[in-house]
Amino acid sequence: MNVNREWLKFQREQYPAGSRIKLREMKDPYHPVPPGTMGTLKAIDDIGTFHVAWDNGSGLGVVMGEDSFTVLPPETHTLKLYMPMKVEYYETDEYGDMENEPTEMCSYDAVRCLDNISAALLRERSPEKAERGLMTYYDADDSVNQKVKSYHFTAEVRDDKLWGVAECQLIGELTPDELETLKEYVSGQASDGFGEGFEQREIKTPDGEIYAHLWQWDNWSIQTEAELFTPKLAEGLPELCFSTLPGTGDLICIKRGERGYYPSDWNTDDSQKNADLADYNNERLGVSEAQRQAMECGSMHGWNVPGADPAAYEQEAPQMGGMTLG
Repeated sequence: MNVNREWLKFQREQYPAGSRIKLREMKDPYHPVPPGTMGTLKAIDDIGTFHVAWDNGSGLGVVMGEDSFTVLPPETHTLKLYMPMKVEYYETDEYGDMENEPTEMCSYDAVRCLDNISAALLRERSPEKAERGLMTYYDADDSVNQKVKSYHFTAEVRDDKLWGVAECQLIGELTPDELETLKEYVSGQASDGFGEGFEQREIKTPDGEIYAHLWQWDNWSIQTEAELFTPKLAEGLPELCFSTLPGTGDLICIKRGERGYYPSDWNTDDSQKNADLADYNNERLGVSEAQRQAMECGSMHGWNVPGADPAAYEQEAPQMGGMTLG
């Protein structure tokens, strides 16, 4: 079957992967999907077949003109890309003249300017580009262009620090390569495109004029929310280990990534027997003493502290006998 390439291109642009399909009628005479079934579009192949992952588990495709179905717009979700933001101002000398070189604002004062900077970024948005934002200038006809429907710059405060944020509206999920392509494009806009003009325009605040930079030479990066703010679990930790409570000697279980502990069904009234059971079960699970100590620390103090890394204990002599509060 020969299908017009322009028509195929139009269909793929109109109905991207991730679109929802609602079936009215399927002409398959043997195992048709029931009318009213919903599914998710996976792809449109070169002969115009809509390949659908139906919610009932079927994978039968449908074809316009043969089957009757409705294509619903795919839902979007937000991906945020974070970059450190620098804020500067110009001091005046004793004669009231402005200094030639700007002074960088400390983090505490920069955070106080969040509302002013966010408002300035919002004012930079042009109405004619409201639908796609800065994706308007993305000229590659690729999967990133299809998946990223829009993005705009804004600002946020996280961990007592001011961040520039590219808020992206996505259809579906980006592959690692697609994410890197998007990061590269956003980086270019932050440094040489949008950001180059933005950093030259003063922002008025109650304390005077400031200049905000989405990009700078030193210590700049662009990361997703998960990459930047999600606590990193120490590498080399098992899913589960056993220990004993200080004071009571009760046998407990510790699960990686979870605060606190769980009572063990094997707990006895004998603290020494519980300590032996903890050692026996950990050996059976392949849990080293360093891993056990790191798990104990993580369960009490959080999983992104240095003590939740087993490397912190590997040079020490074995410490048997359960958790130590401190």
